[in-house]
Amino acid sequence: MTWRLSVRGVRTVAGLELRQRVRSTRWIAVLTIWAVLLGLLTTLIRVAVHLAADIDAIAPGVGGGEAAAGDNVGDQIGRLMFGLIAFLVLSLGTLVAPALSATSINGDRTAGILAPLQTTLLSAAEIAVGKLVAAWTTALALLLTASPFILWTYLEGGTSPLRLLVTLGVLALTLLVVCAIGLGWSSVASRTSSSTVLTYLTIAVLGPGLPILFALCLPTVQQEETVRVRQLVPAGLYLPADSAPRCVESREQLSRTHTERIWWVLAPSPYVVVADAAPRPGDEDTALSGWDPLTLIRDGVREARLGPAEVEDRCGDVATTTRPDGGEDTARERREERNALSAVWPYGLAANLLLGLGFTVTAITRLRAPIRRLPRGVRIG
Repeated sequence: MTWRLSVRGVRTVAGLELRQRVRSTRWIAVLTIWAVLLGLLTTLIRVAVHLAADIDAIAPGVGGGEAAAGDNVGDQIGRLMFGLIAFLVLSLGTLVAPALSATSINGDRTAGILAPLQTTLLSAAEIAVGKLVAAWTTALALLLTASPFILWTYLEGGTSPLRLLVTLGVLALTLLVVCAIGLGWSSVASRTSSSTVLTYLTIAVLGPGLPILFALCLPTVQQEETVRVRQLVPAGLYLPADSAPRCVESREQLSRTHTERIWWVLAPSPYVVVADAAPRPGDEDTALSGWDPLTLIRDGVREARLGPAEVEDRCGDVATTTRPDGGEDTARERREERNALSAVWPYGLAANLLLGLGFTVTAITRLRAPIRRLPRGVRIG
């Protein structure tokens, strides 16, 4: 009875929850404030990005031809706006979505609504999943309200339809996980304030907490090593005055940080999942590719996964280098090696979904009737 799950039971509970939310004037106010805030921030971001982008200073030499360069800059501006708005929607969504489920069980229990629901033929799984579906549907309404602003940045250019759809899909799944976390804590904590705080703490650990943990762990993976170092030698120093600068190799004792041992700490972060899941742009090798925050985070995490390079490159993209084997080396090889790595987002998304599943299972077990142990100060009906 506890684990029985039917579409009709889930739909019944979800319908009750949604009708209760729709009748509330606070929900209309939340949607209005959400839309106005996103519209204001999107407009400010667009103005700031266009004012900061000096096309005349950036365009020459990019993409071959002045017109092509201008188009490239326009695409990069649109891509920058899309990434910023995607992260803005993710951040605001993880702030609003917990309020949709963090009090759904203990709030009903305190109000005496939960007990009559448990006396019906509905199972604990149907009650929990129904409440989760209702909370997620409400969260998707937030995402739907934000979609015009995401579409606006998409129309600015530089973003493929696949990147748009993947980003929206990952955002929707992230909101589902957030709602599941709130549902689980609302079944564990007897007070609504406690469940809300615990939900926000959990989301804070997943969001900014994991990158902070990664940074704190960096000193633990540092060690001294003898490394081959490529350095640029200007003309007139060790080379004839009329020759071009060359890149030469030497060996130095350096402190190296082996991030490949702890890169997995970053994988479950929703920001990493969204950034890595978005397909990379086709012109990522241009001078303006660093403008894209999605690509920037994606490449940063893959660099951490790759670990320190065998050769410390201080020459950048200088093509000619003197090596013991007489070969040539460039920073492009490192970029190709980084792009050859498998995607990171499946690991992070799987970890998040398992976390959400765990909290949902916790909510189901806590809704089991008859209850064996009642928290102090909690009434049945």
